[in-house]
Amino acid sequence: MDWIYEPWPWYVAGPLITLTMAALLFAGKNFGMSSNFRTVCAALGAGKNCDFFCFDWRSQRWNLFVIAGAVIGGFIAIHLLSDNPVPKINPEVIAQLKQQGFKSAVSSYLPTELFSYSALSSVKVVALLFAGGFLVGFGARYAGGCTSGHAISGLSNLQFPSLIAVIGFFTGGLIMVHLLFPLLF
Repeated sequence: MDWIYEPWPWYVAGPLITLTMAALLFAGKNFGMSSNFRTVCAALGAGKNCDFFCFDWRSQRWNLFVIAGAVIGGFIAIHLLSDNPVPKINPEVIAQLKQQGFKSAVSSYLPTELFSYSALSSVKVVALLFAGGFLVGFGARYAGGCTSGHAISGLSNLQFPSLIAVIGFFTGGLIMVHLLFPLLF
């Protein structure tokens, strides 16, 4: 039963993603987490204050199941299907992170220096979290979707704007990790 605790190989996960995307294509649906959150916001009444959320969210109810599945699946994966909740990171990366002040690099998936209640007492951490959240939200709205929507759904539909968006996402990620992140920490 050790296989159950290992990540699924690409030749299993890839075809499952392909089957999911094919089913969504045939059903006339698009996938993306930002559209799921748009549905949640519309269902909670955000359309009263913002036209972007003013649409028939009931026709997108299936998005709510995607969010629930992601949360439940994540819980099951970490609590029932994982024998090691500590990430396996290259020792060189661990040394770099510790040098930048991230002592939790080998003990958790999310650095407690940023993602813990005690970290919220730091003005720098709160500012970074707000700025990051704003940029992610703005970027998803400006690009017309999020990374999962463009990279999985958009590219599988051969949409050229999704290709441009994915190239932008990866370029932005590389700039952040290699240029900005070291300056911030």
